[in-house]
Amino acid sequence: MNFMKINKIHNLRVILILLIVFPIAGFSAGKIPLVFKVENRGEKFAKPAMPDLSQLPVIEPLTDPFSWSNGKGRSTKFRDWSKRRNEIGAEIQHYEIGIKPARPKNITAEYENDTLMVKITVNGETLTLTSNIILPEGKGPFPAVIGIGRGSGSLPPDLFSTRNIVQIPFNFAQVMAWQQKRGSEPINKLYPELVHMGAYSAWSWGVSRLIDGLELVAEKLPVDLNYIGITGCSFAGKMALYAGAFDERIALTIAQESGGGGAAAWRVSETLGNVETLGKTSHVWFMEDLFRFSKDVSKLPFDHHELMAMVAPRALLCLGNPDYEWLADESGYVSCKAAGRVWEAFGIADRFGFSIAGGHGHCQLPDFQRAEVEAFIDKFLLGKMNVDTKVEKHPYPNADFARWTNWWGTKNPVFQ
Repeated sequence: MNFMKINKIHNLRVILILLIVFPIAGFSAGKIPLVFKVENRGEKFAKPAMPDLSQLPVIEPLTDPFSWSNGKGRSTKFRDWSKRRNEIGAEIQHYEIGIKPARPKNITAEYENDTLMVKITVNGETLTLTSNIILPEGKGPFPAVIGIGRGSGSLPPDLFSTRNIVQIPFNFAQVMAWQQKRGSEPINKLYPELVHMGAYSAWSWGVSRLIDGLELVAEKLPVDLNYIGITGCSFAGKMALYAGAFDERIALTIAQESGGGGAAAWRVSETLGNVETLGKTSHVWFMEDLFRFSKDVSKLPFDHHELMAMVAPRALLCLGNPDYEWLADESGYVSCKAAGRVWEAFGIADRFGFSIAGGHGHCQLPDFQRAEVEAFIDKFLLGKMNVDTKVEKHPYPNADFARWTNWWGTKNPVFQ
């Protein structure tokens, strides 16, 4: 065998090895980031067309998260996900919650006496966020969790305190009240033109501004900005989910018992009993225009499995409680199974999980559900990547979740 032939064989072997180690698709699971440095990497993508209700097509099963909004094809490649994610986010803002304002130019922050104070000034008006920080002993930097209402949300505080995780309460009423009076809330002074906005747009904006504050006081408050989590329960579980979906600086989202308008899909909830359907949820949490879809949810160009999917490739854990019919957890289960296919497509299925278990009060984490919560905290806030986070617990063995997604990849959006 001559030298030229030997060299050719050697080069072919090298190419084969490289193809195995670095797939042509562009990303391996190990290369897909766990979190990002900016609120939205895809903010410069053009928004898709937003047809009026009368012009929207009927899609009876769950919408395909991989299909482009213009109907011209689909992509399951991670390299396309940022663009597709922003299409979904634009539709959710346009049809459901209202525009989430971009980061303002005038933001200042101070950290004194265990209190973070963030001041946001727009149009000559200033909104102030304050948060009483629970800081572990030591130098840090420490991972952190933003808890809706209190430092740990509705989760037991020891889950975080025993792991030296900073607890940062988000006082949402400083942005918008639980039952807003449209046009009369603190955020409306900054954006009077957004009188129509839903609370989940306003609250997501507030969480992002709180994270801006953490960035501004990084030299005084030792938070590791690569490991920020958020959690809340019930209406605050929805809040945590929206915040995690719309801010890519959040590494871990734990949405506890979020119900209709959270993890549950509007379409699936319509097929169940006395649950929180689109027509029965709180009007002030969403735009009033959303309720035009209450009699025909199949015209929504998205559903809430896609809201969850917006968190990808970052980590998301959804907790449910089937003892409370209103939460529509069978719908949440179907929605979670659909959303999980996005993480699966990218080869990072361990970053998404759900645990739906009864036998406990609303917003009270039972001991038998702690293990999966601890696993997600350990892996995605403490960086213990050998922890097993593959969890799919539910009480719905007979629910036919596949019928809602069998049409994906076809051009016929009906039940197969």
